[in-house]
Amino acid sequence: MSKTIILIHGAWLNSASWDGVKRRYEAAGHRVLAPDWPHDDRPPAELRRAPDPALAQLGQREIVDHYARIIADQPEVPILIGHSLGGVIVQHLLDRGLGVSGVSINPAPTPGVPIHPHALRSALPVFLDPLSWRKSKVMTRDFFRTRFAQTAPSGQHDALYDRYIVPTPGRVYWNGVVRPMKIRWDNPVRPPLLMIGGELDLIADASMTRAIYEKQRRAPSRTDLRIFSGRSHWTCLDEGWEEVADAALNWAVSNARAATARAAAQVA
Repeated sequence: MSKTIILIHGAWLNSASWDGVKRRYEAAGHRVLAPDWPHDDRPPAELRRAPDPALAQLGQREIVDHYARIIADQPEVPILIGHSLGGVIVQHLLDRGLGVSGVSINPAPTPGVPIHPHALRSALPVFLDPLSWRKSKVMTRDFFRTRFAQTAPSGQHDALYDRYIVPTPGRVYWNGVVRPMKIRWDNPVRPPLLMIGGELDLIADASMTRAIYEKQRRAPSRTDLRIFSGRSHWTCLDEGWEEVADAALNWAVSNARAATARAAAQVA
């Protein structure tokens, strides 16, 4: 069984968002990597103050290829766990046959599945900016407080924003609707996949997670769905995050397929 886990963050966050999960999995005996997206590998405050200009040109395909190369460099084929857009990246990597199992937590809109109302409303600050294709965007504090982490304790939103929120390229949003990378839903080599949604998610509707699951379950490998009640998009950092982290890990370990060969990068 693979003891290596790769954690993949989503938009507006970098690897700092995985610190608690990473420590918990390491304490359970796993080797855990939480690589940043390209140009995202600095503390959040520094990234907000001076984002790398190259970040604005980063798209979903480059992110998927980035993680495919990281997987190829590992001594064993890893478990893949991603949150939000990271959950979409996990699906693309599994579609390439990479990973022994995968978990997609609060997945962002996924190609081939209509965008549901909360996800569409949350994407409007990017889509209504006609130049966002060429920009790095920064989430507003009000958006963070009312939609991204609305279940965080009152009075803590500013501190949480300062600690975790980073700029994100508008291009990764547009890549989801303009010539998106496709997923083969009935892919016979796709590893097992667990979809996790949050009842109160205002970024990626739980109904959209269910719709993605219905597509993904066409594959012959095991595909499961779990919706957590009372949880928002902030689920991996909000109070009680341990329950979600443990559910993801236990499922991924229990359903990991045998890996007989080292992963290939399969960079498209």
